[in-house]
Parts: sequence; C-alpha cells; structure tokens
Amino acid sequence: MAFSLRALSKSRQLFASRAILQQEHAVPVRFFAKEAGRSTVLKGDEMLKNIFLEVKKKFDTAMDVLRAEKITIDPEDPAAVAHYAKVMKTVREKADLFSESQRIQYTIQTKTQDIPDARTYLLTLKEIRIKRGLTDELGAEAMMMDALEKVEKDLKKPLLRNDKKGMAVLLAEFDKINKKLGIRKEDLPKYEEQLELKIAKAQLEELHKECHEAMDTQKKREEFKDEEMVDPKSLDIRNFI
Repeated sequence: MAFSLRALSKSRQLFASRAILQQEHAVPVRFFAKEAGRSTVLKGDEMLKNIFLEVKKKFDTAMDVLRAEKITIDPEDPAAVAHYAKVMKTVREKADLFSESQRIQYTIQTKTQDIPDARTYLLTLKEIRIKRGLTDELGAEAMMMDALEKVEKDLKKPLLRNDKKGMAVLLAEFDKINKKLGIRKEDLPKYEEQLELKIAKAQLEELHKECHEAMDTQKKREEFKDEEMVDPKSLDIRNFI
C-alpha cells in the first residue's frame, strides 16, 4: 500500500488538477471582465483575488465529485471509459465548466469574429481543428472548400461573410454536403457524446501512463526494490485525493 500511495502521488496531482487547471478548462478572462462591468471597476489585485476565488470554488466542487466516484484507470475497458466520461460530465455541470464542444465553439467564436471573408474563415476552422487534435475523417473540409470555389467562381470575386446572398448560396451547398455525408443536425448530441468518450479514453490512457511512470521511478528506490508493481486499474483514486 505504501508503494501504491507513493507511486500515485504524481498521478493524483495530474488527475485532480486536470478538471480545472488545464488551459481548455480555465475560466475565460473575458468572463471576469464582463462580470466586472456590471458593477464598479475593480482594481487589479481585487480582480485577481476574485479570479482565484472563482477557480478555487470550481476546483473544490470538482474534488467533491471525484471523492464520491470510483474511477477505474483502465482505458481498454469501454465501461470504465464511459463511467469516467460520465463523472467528468458531472464535474463540468456542477463546476460550471465548458464541455469539449463548448470549448471548440467558444474558440471558433473568438478566433473568427473579425474575419471578413469566407475563405479565411474556413482556413481558420481547419487550423482550430488541427490544434485541437481533431481529424476530418469524412473529408468535409475539402468538400467545403470546393463549394466555396464554386460560389466564388460564379461571383467572380472573394465571398465576404456580410454578403447575405452569396453566403446563403454557400450554406445551401454546405447543406448538400451534410446530406451526402449523412450528417444531420439532430445527430449533433450523439457526435458530442462520441467526442467526449474519445477524450475520456485519451485522458485515462495518460493517467495510466503516469501511474506506470511514477511506479517505475519509485521502484528504483531502495525501500521499494522488493515490492511488486500494482496494476493501475486496481487503485482507488479516492484514497489519494
């Protein structure tokens, strides 16, 4: 038990902080700027204090959920992955954090709000997708660019996003692409769930790897050289947070 306790010391920090402190879970500064605008202007140190207290509140809320739920560190077990995804969803809902799709939507809104033309907009979407580690398995991006090429050829000029008539034509072409690929608006919740499961599996894989690395490090110490390494999936993280 002593070995597993020491071995998880690093991994538990990774697990406990992942829900709150990673960049994609961070509370947007724009949020605090918006809140500050509702009352008197806050001094810099007071705003920082409010940010700290808000993040701490979210962290404590997340920890309360994690202490109540048993997480099995087994990324190869679909049931364990599904349960982990469910727990993290509960964390997000109770701590008022973005889901992955919400983070992507927020990124798109902030990165594209000042882009005037459709081509740069689509290229920016591709850049965001790549940075988020998402794949375009259906080849939708190439089809969308082909559709844009077709519309701009008819217009004989670049398509601007404030061109209502031209954008309507382009969106109609996008609807055809969605229909061809079998993508329906009503299926979006299903796609979001699939994405969250992929993320849950990737996070469990990372945690599993961290556990092994921590145990390998501890194994080199004299006091643990005769102890057997434990299987990460046998550990109950609630004992270490």
